[in-house]
Amino acid sequence: MNYLKKLLAILLAMVMVLSLAACGGNANSGSGESADTAAIKIGGIGPTSGPAAIYGQATQHGAEIAVEEINALGGIQFELNWQDDEHDPEKSVNAYNTLKDWGMQVLVGTTTTGPSVAVSAETNADRIFELTPSASSVDVIGGQTDGIPRKDNVFQMCFTDPNQGIASAQYISEQGLGSKIAVIYNNGDAYSTGIYNKFAAEAENVGLEIVSVTTFTDDTANDFSVQLNDAKNAGADLVFLPIYYTPASLILAQANDMGYAPKFFGVDGMDGILTMDGFDTTLAEGVMLLTPFNADATDEKTVSFVQKYQERYGDIPNQFAADAYDCVYAIYEAVQATGITADLSAAEICDKLIEAFNGDFTFDGITGTGVTWSENGEVSKDPKGMIIQNGAYVGM
Repeated sequence: MNYLKKLLAILLAMVMVLSLAACGGNANSGSGESADTAAIKIGGIGPTSGPAAIYGQATQHGAEIAVEEINALGGIQFELNWQDDEHDPEKSVNAYNTLKDWGMQVLVGTTTTGPSVAVSAETNADRIFELTPSASSVDVIGGQTDGIPRKDNVFQMCFTDPNQGIASAQYISEQGLGSKIAVIYNNGDAYSTGIYNKFAAEAENVGLEIVSVTTFTDDTANDFSVQLNDAKNAGADLVFLPIYYTPASLILAQANDMGYAPKFFGVDGMDGILTMDGFDTTLAEGVMLLTPFNADATDEKTVSFVQKYQERYGDIPNQFAADAYDCVYAIYEAVQATGITADLSAAEICDKLIEAFNGDFTFDGITGTGVTWSENGEVSKDPKGMIIQNGAYVGM
């Protein structure tokens, strides 16, 4: 009898374990679907490991907070599955295929430009709606570069590279930030080159004098003495850096070592430098950049988002986190406006979201109010000038 009781107890325990495994077992990085409400499956892609991890971690965290808030409202539910692509186009396509096999219906991503160019070709062929928080090259959306047709399913929450270059030149001119401008850019990177080209053209239009233009590649992004000496010898009082924060951190350190102290002006790729491991943030004091997000803003939405982000992740959110947060909410509001339900196919959802974003849909988020999109996928919202003071971003 004791033997039978033990056997029954073991069998009962096995049944309970199997039941729990069937209910759990989901490796998704965000909130999931409730027992009685189907969820729209949102995929996310970005580098959560590797040298660009600051960007991917920020976009993942911003999206997670938005999904949890939306699901807490009841009604429409989202299920988020985030995949790491290590800022590598091939790995990003692999991540996309993983999400497609999972049943993804909408993509938030990818986070960085090179991977997003590769993945956007896949989403366009598969008819999956894509809204990227931070991949800013026009090649992501297509239609503006010879040989790359418009990808009508792809939209951006971030400013495009040309718009960043134009806006930066206009801002520097309007604010009288520099009389002689030097530029250091990565001529092997589509992001950096795209911004520089438009900056140079607009600088001529607004009367900015560019006295030094030097370049580097990923393979030479460790010694910037030639570039800095060229800028210094040309008398540049402002150095424009349309680059990511990693080479920018080296430029700031090496300029300090050689006693060269011009103003430095960056773009959205600079965001993240203050949380970079091992970087002396005093070197970034006075650095300026254009960004759509100000973590110090006092509006209710921003205050709530920043507080939740700090409580959960121990950091102040950057614009990448804010743009991803807005991506999820923009999709949510467009889903509401078009009557999309979770039982629709990805292609059906794609058609409805394209119609919304190409129509009179407007969005109020933490990176802009009255946000709209053009038919070519570009976002329209106002940039904000920021300056780093005492280790924090402050509105100019």
